[in-house]
Amino acid sequence: MGLPYFEINGGTRLRGAVQLSGAKNAALPIMAASILCEGDVVLRGVPNVSDVRFLGELLMKLGVHVQRDADGTLRLNARDEMNFKAEYDIVRKMRASICVLGPLLAKRHQAHVAMPGGCAIGDRPVDLHLRAMRQLGADVELVSGDIVAKAKKLRGREMFLGGPFGSTVLGTANAMMAATLAEGTTVIEMAACEPEVTDLAEFLNKCGASITGYGTPRIVVEGVRELAGCEHQIIPDRIEAGTFMVAAAVTNGELTLENGRLDHLMAFVDRLNAVGVNVEKTEKGVVVSSARRLEPVDVTTQPFPGFPTDLQAQLMALLCLADGNSIVTEKIFPDRFLHVAELNRMGAKLRREGATVIVEGVKRLVGAPVMASDLRASAALVLAGLAARGTTRVHRIYHLDRGYDRFDEKLRAVNADIVRKEDGEV
Repeated sequence: MGLPYFEINGGTRLRGAVQLSGAKNAALPIMAASILCEGDVVLRGVPNVSDVRFLGELLMKLGVHVQRDADGTLRLNARDEMNFKAEYDIVRKMRASICVLGPLLAKRHQAHVAMPGGCAIGDRPVDLHLRAMRQLGADVELVSGDIVAKAKKLRGREMFLGGPFGSTVLGTANAMMAATLAEGTTVIEMAACEPEVTDLAEFLNKCGASITGYGTPRIVVEGVRELAGCEHQIIPDRIEAGTFMVAAAVTNGELTLENGRLDHLMAFVDRLNAVGVNVEKTEKGVVVSSARRLEPVDVTTQPFPGFPTDLQAQLMALLCLADGNSIVTEKIFPDRFLHVAELNRMGAKLRREGATVIVEGVKRLVGAPVMASDLRASAALVLAGLAARGTTRVHRIYHLDRGYDRFDEKLRAVNADIVRKEDGEV
């Protein structure tokens, strides 16, 4: 079997409605949190993406029964608490596997987790995760590439989780999950404020946790004896929403995002408005359309509520067609620019200087064979292909399948000329 790729014939204007999937980055830590729960966990709106499937495999090896219904509902139940080892063969496939560390330590009093893999977007150390577990009273060491943590009892305390590039989303999630069953009160200072952290906190509270302050940089967790199961709806994927917003703009089309939430994307929408993209909330959802002339803008990625790093590559694809020079600065992952060389292959004029890329707008992009390097870069290349003149082939789309549910199907439904093929097909 050959490797899959997308073949895109650009130039068609996208029109229609898109139903957004649940947020992968919210679903993964909530799935991991099922380890903490006594009883059934029912999650609705979980996207059918490879990262979710990989974590499902890992949870099953950790004794959690995982079942996906035909409507996408995920049912989880931690039936066997004997295993506490997250083996390398699965963990290497996705960085979010690290989010089982806190639940295993809190519920099973030990965790043996291989160092995670994931996208090649730069250095993403796990030192803040380990610091949080140590501050809760765990003994933590690194042994042959594995994180080995033990604690007969976790005890709440105040901790600071800031790093060189700001707060840590998964680190905050791990600390919060571990603290739910710790003795006493835990205060997490410089906690991540992302909507995905808020969704996790609301899920845990439904299960019987006592968490306040989520959505702010100071989260307070009062430890409880046990958590029950619950039913929970995963929030819509704000990164998928932003990607389809750019898809509408880059093709001079008009799309309705039927369950989009603008409160999760205010910084991104602000920059789109500055470019000349109209984003409007209506009874049907969020409607996105674009002016023919695109203005250049400056943008800097920041932790939420700032401009999301996960939409940097997609906006850059749009700015390639702006009438003037734009400046894109990456403050979260300074090396997250592997899409730059591929966009240049399509006729873009991009010049990287350290953690900044200067984008000189061009009148048009041209189709070319390109290679995806990570999840969001894959999406950016697809967006560029939708706008380009001629045919674009985006290879290594297994990166994209990690985080977008039926991306090509959704694009075809709104008039895109995109086909999934395998190497060797004509």
